[in-house]
Amino acid sequence: MTAEGILLTVVMFFLLVGIHEFGHFYFAKRAGILVREFAIGFGPKVFSYKRKETRYTLRLLPIGGFVRMAGEDPEIVQINPGHRVAVRIEDGKVTRFYTDGVEGRADCLVGTVERIDLEKELVMEWEVDGERQIWPVHEQASIVSKGMDMQIAPLDRQFGGKTVGQRSMAIFAGPMMNFVLAFILFLTVVYMTGIPNGEPTTTEVMSVEQNSPADRGGLVQGDVIVSVNGEEIGIDRERLINLIEQNPEQTMEWTVSRDGESVTLQVTPANEGGVGKVGIGIGSNVPTRTPNVWEALERSAVIMKDSTVVIFDGLKQLVTLQLKLDDLGGPVRITEVTGDAVSRGMDVYVFWAGMLSLYLGIFNLLPFPALDGSRLLFLGLEAVRGRPVDPNRESMVHFIGFALLMLLMIAVTYNDILRLFRS
Repeated sequence: MTAEGILLTVVMFFLLVGIHEFGHFYFAKRAGILVREFAIGFGPKVFSYKRKETRYTLRLLPIGGFVRMAGEDPEIVQINPGHRVAVRIEDGKVTRFYTDGVEGRADCLVGTVERIDLEKELVMEWEVDGERQIWPVHEQASIVSKGMDMQIAPLDRQFGGKTVGQRSMAIFAGPMMNFVLAFILFLTVVYMTGIPNGEPTTTEVMSVEQNSPADRGGLVQGDVIVSVNGEEIGIDRERLINLIEQNPEQTMEWTVSRDGESVTLQVTPANEGGVGKVGIGIGSNVPTRTPNVWEALERSAVIMKDSTVVIFDGLKQLVTLQLKLDDLGGPVRITEVTGDAVSRGMDVYVFWAGMLSLYLGIFNLLPFPALDGSRLLFLGLEAVRGRPVDPNRESMVHFIGFALLMLLMIAVTYNDILRLFRS
């Protein structure tokens, strides 16, 4: 892959994941939820900085991202009665708790906690040198423990302290932003490629790649595509693409017009083992013009609809186990396909980015543990039952789902690497 391809792959990853997580982040903040971390990637931190209440991190493994909201999972750092802590007091309120190296901290009081409520009352009762004291706690106080500095989250700042509607919007906003981005990218493609000019009635083969399925099937430059598997093509280039993608390794009957004569050919689309890489190796085109705003929006909506159908067909094959491991692709395969898209032109690259954004939005809405769809399902159950599912049980379900997804990702990535060596 070229340096340009690598750069554009990185840009696409940050764009797709960043816009998804921004959706969660924006609507969580809008609901008043404390967002502890906005992360791109998983695994060890590569880069991190904190602005206001949120820590922004770049992590090592480029397989997604997350927004960590207070109360969405059980808190890691807690202070309980009997703990000996040092606290800093400012303007009559506790602003910082220290649980390590308690003795001898400058500008701090040291005592033993008797009662503490950091969610509702925001108060601490403790004993200092035999004297019982009661101190109010600042709503943005933090706890420093084992090198971690964590801001407390009163109940009205926690994910679980918001209405079902607010929580649902914070979860749904991630996929929603991917849908919005996909539409914008498809709209960009429409403006880049234009729409048919006048009333063209044919789609012409503009180029044929050497040793491609089209070349082996007998297609040549200048052929006018009349029909594929009995379906008339006319100027519907997207229909042609969909037919090819839906028939990997299946021989298709093509009827073309060549020098005024009708010619029937047998062409077999090749599945090169990559997501979005089913093709025959031709460039086709019709005379185009720049669309007006309404035409561009209408065309983008059609592309969005057709692409959604293609994605659901693929998911159906996945659920019904019609796909093999070689048919799936991880980060390595996506990087490879992205490089191929870049080599074919910016319009192909932008279209591929739109497809991935749409796929990311749809995939995340599946009711599989750890995905946004599963979290929405739990919220739906809460709305029906009138009370939430036990947070510990829900967290365990999501943890198991996440572990399964990571195992699948490892298997797919390992297979991608083996395939590269085999090829």
